[in-house]
Parts: sequence; C-alpha cells; structure tokens
Amino acid sequence: MPGTVEVAGRHVKRYHIDQPDRRLEPEVVEAGYAFLPRLLPEPDGGTPPASWVVLHRGADSGAYLLAYSWFWDNVVECRIAVAGQPALDCPDDDPAHFVPMPRPGVGCVWELGVLEHERTAWVRHMLAPDRPDLAGYLADTRAEGPVGF
Repeated sequence: MPGTVEVAGRHVKRYHIDQPDRRLEPEVVEAGYAFLPRLLPEPDGGTPPASWVVLHRGADSGAYLLAYSWFWDNVVECRIAVAGQPALDCPDDDPAHFVPMPRPGVGCVWELGVLEHERTAWVRHMLAPDRPDLAGYLADTRAEGPVGF
C-alpha cells in the first residue's frame, strides 16, 4: 500500500514499518488511514501541501501513526496518533483504535530513518534547485526494507 495519495488537500507519501513476527494487520492499516485526516494541517498557502506518514506496528502491543507535514517552506510539523499502547494513555489494547498522542514527539529511532530521507529529499527537490520540483520530491521515497542498522 505505500505510495503517494492525496488526503485532505495534501500530497502524502506513505511508509509502513512492522516487525517480522508482527506485521501490520489490514484492520490496523485501514483504521490508521481513516484517522490520518485528523493529523494533517491545512495547507499554509505558500508551501506546497506535502506530507508523509509513517504507520508503525511496534514490537510491543501498539501501533503508531505519525504525520509529518511541511510548512513555512522548510519546517516540519509532526502530529501523532497511537493505538493499543496503555503507557501512552490509549483507552484499550486494540491496535486499530487510534487516539491522538498526548505528548509531543517526533518519532522513535525506527521512524526517524524515514524523516532523515524526507529531509534530504526536500532539500534536493524543493530547496536546492532554481525551481522547486514537487513531482520529483513526491517520487523520491525511501527504499523499502529494514530500517534498523
């Protein structure tokens, strides 16, 4: 399912992270993408409406949905929803019941590999050239595979 979609007026690049023994279940994917519009800000009018999302099935009981959105030309905003993680005030242990995360965060060590790629892609396609290349940015995705070491 990863790829780019349009959600709430934004171009959204999708990434999935899961575990060899705990794959992203279809109901978690469906619930995560149904919740996603709640995490996306309105376009700011000057910055191309581009975002990326990481849907992560943790090694624990939880699922994590992180929406990163570009604004003010070169700044990233992050909004996070969690499911099935009592330590983050989830109401139950259902990994498909997403709620906004009550703490500010940027992502865990596994999710930050995607942020690293997206930062470089934004500079390469949107800031460094004489003319921004949104299509080039949207096509430039991190290769699928392990995000570990």
